[in-house]
Amino acid sequence: MLNKKLLKTMIAGLALVAHGGGAAAPAEVVASAADRQSLAITIYNDDLALVKDVRRVRLARDVNQLVWHEVPAQMRPETAQLRSTPGPAGFRVQEQHFDFDRLTPEQMLEKHVGREVIVIRTHPSTGVETRETAVVLAASGGVVLQFADRVETGVPGRLAFSSVPAGLRAKPALDISLVAPVPGAQTLELSYLTGGLSWRADYVAELDEREERLDLNGWATLTNQSGGAYPEARLQLVAGNVNRVRDARPLPEAMAMSAKVADAPEMHQESLFEYHLYTLPRVIGLAENQTKQVALMTAPGVPVKKRFLLEGAGYYYSGQHPELDRGIKTGVFVEFDNRGEGLGVPLPGGVVRVYKRDSAGAAQFIGEARINHTPRNETVRLKLGDAFDLTADKKQIAFQKLAGTSRHNQVFESAYEIVLKNAKQEAVTVTVREPVPGDWTMVSESLPHTRPAAGTAEWQVRVPAGGKNTLSYRVRVRY
Repeated sequence: MLNKKLLKTMIAGLALVAHGGGAAAPAEVVASAADRQSLAITIYNDDLALVKDVRRVRLARDVNQLVWHEVPAQMRPETAQLRSTPGPAGFRVQEQHFDFDRLTPEQMLEKHVGREVIVIRTHPSTGVETRETAVVLAASGGVVLQFADRVETGVPGRLAFSSVPAGLRAKPALDISLVAPVPGAQTLELSYLTGGLSWRADYVAELDEREERLDLNGWATLTNQSGGAYPEARLQLVAGNVNRVRDARPLPEAMAMSAKVADAPEMHQESLFEYHLYTLPRVIGLAENQTKQVALMTAPGVPVKKRFLLEGAGYYYSGQHPELDRGIKTGVFVEFDNRGEGLGVPLPGGVVRVYKRDSAGAAQFIGEARINHTPRNETVRLKLGDAFDLTADKKQIAFQKLAGTSRHNQVFESAYEIVLKNAKQEAVTVTVREPVPGDWTMVSESLPHTRPAAGTAEWQVRVPAGGKNTLSYRVRVRY
């Protein structure tokens, strides 16, 4: 059985443990933007960026409470990694937490529920101030204050607080508890993923007068809605579809943006895993709630081809549809190969906006199209709209069911007539593309067709200036 003296000693020891052993908590060590040595951001297409922030910080020996300021509000704290470069033996992170609560009047009241505040009133006539102490009973949906002799709702004056509650900061910060084996200044790198940073490719193209060449300029459009700023940062962009695990975290409300165009050298491009990485050869500044453009590529005098396409549908090959359509518009496309001066590199997906100068020399917008990520040597096709002077009338001139009692063994034969009209002052060639379903055979035709794919028939129809030409064909389809 323990004696009384030993029992008292054990109780005293437990009390010391319960109160932190009597040891003082480590003082906060602040890492601010003034301590920054370098900053690098890698931005992905899908509202995601990797940030690498290097700062020079003076640490104490053993346990340090490091507060890393100037991190974005949309930082993903579970991805944060802190390391010392070069890392001394024994350096380790014990825990970290991200302060979501921002310093606002509402949060100040919420944190003071059950605590005293000072209510300051100003007399409307004399201007004399009076002060009275009250306890905040509630702050959600309205303020309830307990005075010495009464309870009041609402705020009857100004409120004064003795201090800022723990966990409330004017700007987001990452609190890190770490152990440093030696005291002194150390170079620390904090890397993390954040939302709210995105980029896209935008292209501006200008056709020449003969519509045979175009000048192509590519821009990387950066948007920062992450809740943080990135001054003098090294920039890299990843083009490609990086797989991500989606969670149920709600998206933040949209913030206002300001547009700014920055002239910049072209980016260096390299392969990265199954994606492509673009590196800007200079540092940039990307302010909070800002959109900025930096030059991506330039390709002058790119050879182009203009094509006209009339595309059909597959539904009318298994039924009777005598009058299909009249005055059908013909799509106009511009295409070029991703090779040659300024090209021959992977083009990130984006929107290409095309212009052409009028007779007075003013550039006019003539259409835009979205392109996917395009490897080198592939063909880029841009649908810019419908040709005003090219139309077509299409009708079914014959239809019969040859065999079949169910939808799995039917055979149909149908005939069609397409009249193409050209109001231009020059002859054009129109590609007529018909998606023919099932197992099909061309029975007869007025012009020879090609078969670029199993379910596609194509004809090249020459239409004279101010005239028309008729394509007719009969096809047998087996389902």
